[in-house]
Amino acid sequence: MKLAMTTAAALLLSAAPALAQEIDQNHKHAWGENVGWLNFADAGDPPGSLSVRVHAEFLEGFVWAENAGWINLGNGGGPYTNNDGANFGVNRDPFTGHLSGYAWGENVGWINFSGGGMADPANPARVEAGRLRGYAWGENIGWINLDDDEHYVALACPADFNGDGAVNTLDVLAFLNAYTAGDPKADFNGDTVINTLDVLAFLNAYTAGCP
Repeated sequence: MKLAMTTAAALLLSAAPALAQEIDQNHKHAWGENVGWLNFADAGDPPGSLSVRVHAEFLEGFVWAENAGWINLGNGGGPYTNNDGANFGVNRDPFTGHLSGYAWGENVGWINFSGGGMADPANPARVEAGRLRGYAWGENIGWINLDDDEHYVALACPADFNGDGAVNTLDVLAFLNAYTAGDPKADFNGDTVINTLDVLAFLNAYTAGCP
């Protein structure tokens, strides 16, 4: 019986939806050569509610640039076809981490996340080792540098639920408190419903720990 229960639990955990990763609050800025700093984490009201989220195959959410306004990386319906203005966004290759497709800036137009292949030397935009790397290109704003070693955009560790930089039982307690209270933060798998699938998604992330 114990073996059967353990096997069932393992199957449930493995079936939990893939988790979208948030942006690390300590590493949330990239530099645009003609527009200055771009903030990937704080969009929306309350702050962070519309921030960038990184899925296995696409990105979604908004970037804020003081000198360029809002930049939309996708509406969450990815992967995106990028065939027209009704279905655009930034895609992610789940195997290589390379980014492609287009973001839209309300004041600056299209931004090509495949543009880093045109850099000299080529340095494509990508997700690598828990952070963004490479370059994106906008015809009206020039290069966006995702490759700086000091100021860069990193992915938050989803298991660090309370954001204290460590993964331990305090994160479990914080998640359970949020889940019991119906806090939107407990929608761990991002499907807009708070239920046992969120518990499974959190347990998967907690078991995996942080990179």
